[in-house]
Amino acid sequence: MKTTVFKDKHEEMGAKMVPFAGFYMPVQFEGVNAEHQQVRETLGVFDVSHMGEIWVEGPRAFDLVQRVSSNDIAVLSEGKVQYTCFPNDQGGIVDDFLVYHFSKEKYLLVVNASNIEKDWNWLQKQNKDIGAELRNASDDTAQLAVQGPLALKAMQKLTSEPIEDMPFYTYKVIEFAGVKDVLLSTTGYTGAGGCEIYFPNEVGVKIYEAVLEAGKESGIKPIGLAARDTLRLEMGFCLYGNDINDTTSPIEAGLGWITKFTEGNNFVNRENLEKQKSEGVEKKLIGFEMLDKGIARQHYPIVDADGNSIGEVTSGTMSPSLKKAIGMGYVKSEFAKSGTEIFIEIRGKAIPAKVVKRPFYTA
Repeated sequence: MKTTVFKDKHEEMGAKMVPFAGFYMPVQFEGVNAEHQQVRETLGVFDVSHMGEIWVEGPRAFDLVQRVSSNDIAVLSEGKVQYTCFPNDQGGIVDDFLVYHFSKEKYLLVVNASNIEKDWNWLQKQNKDIGAELRNASDDTAQLAVQGPLALKAMQKLTSEPIEDMPFYTYKVIEFAGVKDVLLSTTGYTGAGGCEIYFPNEVGVKIYEAVLEAGKESGIKPIGLAARDTLRLEMGFCLYGNDINDTTSPIEAGLGWITKFTEGNNFVNRENLEKQKSEGVEKKLIGFEMLDKGIARQHYPIVDADGNSIGEVTSGTMSPSLKKAIGMGYVKSEFAKSGTEIFIEIRGKAIPAKVVKRPFYTA
């Protein structure tokens, strides 16, 4: 079981630690609902050092990233970040990830913790005829996500570089908490605003303590992975392994907006995905809210009014912000329209729900 550089700090602060994606991680500190509202209303800090960081460099760096990414990285410039996915050659998704554009010869790919080895192998396979330089920096890199409406204001205390007005999906390489060449970005997985901070493991504890001190005036607290999940679900963000996987296409998952069929963007399996977009798909990922008591969980059956199977739940929770049960799942396309009544089978009972647009929560 891997640990992050912050394990001892988490335990000192009373974290409940659990195995997650091969790591020993804090699932909660004070409690999911309290931590969720902390991030929505003020700010909190997540340890997300389990995420993977893979550098793609050299004269063929652009060619490799463009080949493996469903999005069009040709539109990126220095300082910009893009959300995208690796389509596989069977119609599914290897992983979803972030691309940081440093130059046409230097990109950082931030991938999911559970897929680091799989993604690395996929990149190696696709790179055989391209020849970009690949470097897996995952084990050497720590990452904190400081999220919430007061996050950037608090973190501004730790750098002379202006960061409070950074646009969404941008980054800067700055001196932060006295450490040079820290990568600070504004992508987020909570919908509450804030930043992500990347740095070498050896300065991890120093930066974590500085972040907690800088946020003290605003009431910063450590936040666990359970609240990260409820926050992302309220925004309708996909979680790999739940809402997307090797068998779900980006078109089915509602990720057509990161699947760009632009000229010259000849990514893996483009032809089949383009066909799906033009001809339609048999199933679609939808958001739903429960109309009666009951919380939908992953793999619960979704049925129609007559009890016929029409799909399956991929994610579900009781929304701390909305005080109602929400979820996501795949259904036959004819049931995907907003407002459609569906039923979730919970312990043998069909509980009514309705399809709703995402995000579930808006500030």
